[in-house]
Amino acid sequence: MWVPRGRVTGGSSAINGQFFLRGVPEDYDDWADRGNDEWSYEKVLPYFRKFETDLDFPDDFHGTDGPILVRRFKEHEWLEPQAAFRDAALDAGFPYVEDFNHPDATGVGPLPLNNVDGMRISANVGFLNPARHRLNLTVRGDCLVRRLIFEGKRATGVEVESGGERFIVEGEEIILSAGPIGSPHILMLSGVGPEEQLAAAGVPLVHHSPGVGQNLRDHPLLSIGYSTKPGYPMDPDAPRYQVILRYTAENSPLRNDMQIVMISFASEPVATGGDGRTSEGIAIFPVLNKAVGKGEIRLGSADPTVQPLLDYNFFAEEEDRRRFRDGLRLCLSLGEHESFKDIIEARTSPSDEALDRWFMTYARTCHHISGTCKMGPAGDPEAVIDQYGRVYGVEALRVADVSIMPDCVRANTNATAMMIGERMADFIAEGVPA
Repeated sequence: MWVPRGRVTGGSSAINGQFFLRGVPEDYDDWADRGNDEWSYEKVLPYFRKFETDLDFPDDFHGTDGPILVRRFKEHEWLEPQAAFRDAALDAGFPYVEDFNHPDATGVGPLPLNNVDGMRISANVGFLNPARHRLNLTVRGDCLVRRLIFEGKRATGVEVESGGERFIVEGEEIILSAGPIGSPHILMLSGVGPEEQLAAAGVPLVHHSPGVGQNLRDHPLLSIGYSTKPGYPMDPDAPRYQVILRYTAENSPLRNDMQIVMISFASEPVATGGDGRTSEGIAIFPVLNKAVGKGEIRLGSADPTVQPLLDYNFFAEEEDRRRFRDGLRLCLSLGEHESFKDIIEARTSPSDEALDRWFMTYARTCHHISGTCKMGPAGDPEAVIDQYGRVYGVEALRVADVSIMPDCVRANTNATAMMIGERMADFIAEGVPA
């Protein structure tokens, strides 16, 4: 499975789909209920508002002067497949939603995006560029972090490789924000992780932390593809995403645990031989949020250039298979709606194989991997950090990225990643010691 990451300034916010959805309030309240009381919805909402300028909804739930601009395409801007999808969802009984970042929102409507006038407002553009002039800030690219340096149990620096040279960067406190794959990988390369994995890879143990790399959470998705009518105009530069559906699966106690995305220009991924710009038609993506099953990241080598093993363990639980199966059937029903009759020529997938076998073969990640350096109280055997980001068992080391989520939010992780950065920055500025 293709798992690209944003190895560029701004991280994956520089390469993602620019969805700017927040999780539902229950997601953050669940974090608090697990012993992380500083992360309830009430306490994180000010941080979502702090970095946001919502160009459509300047109200109590949205920011008005933050560095990240957020907008939604107006209905007159929607491409035909997007409008057809809206009509199909409304006829299926789903309500219309104007603002998916409202805490009570569920239904079909325009997708919030951190893209304005064709410009991606990434973390680099929004946060870093305005601060580049600061004399206490150095940004250095083309650097591979090989490991963290410890003196006893205290983190004192980072071993870096750049241009064939290896050197040590020292600091009074080290903040690891390498993402949900990079952060646990670096910890294990540095001797912080499950003892048996480190020993098998030949990494000297600094601290046995069995939760590092465990609790891998993500959102599986599947593409249901449709060829378009002969001569139907397809523009690779037109917006691919404008409208989505968020809803609760039948008999599920988890609100908004499903998401369906309308793709108005579907192309074969570069990873499977496509060029990313040659149209294969349109597509409808069902996405499973709040999966019961979870996977792991395992260390395979002490060499930092060797990628760790990612075992997503998708659909190991029957409840996940049931909800996704029902979601697929809903997508197929929406695609048969009369609003698509002048657009769709034929369905190109799925085949007539059994649905379970089909999605076990072809499902892939939403790239919302998270949870691999879980935040939690000291009594949680899977917890890697406390709620202030401090790594258990060592000193002067924090983690601040989506790897700290106890569970993945019921949304794309873009906005929540930025919220975590803002929240952790305040802990540090307030003098919470590492």
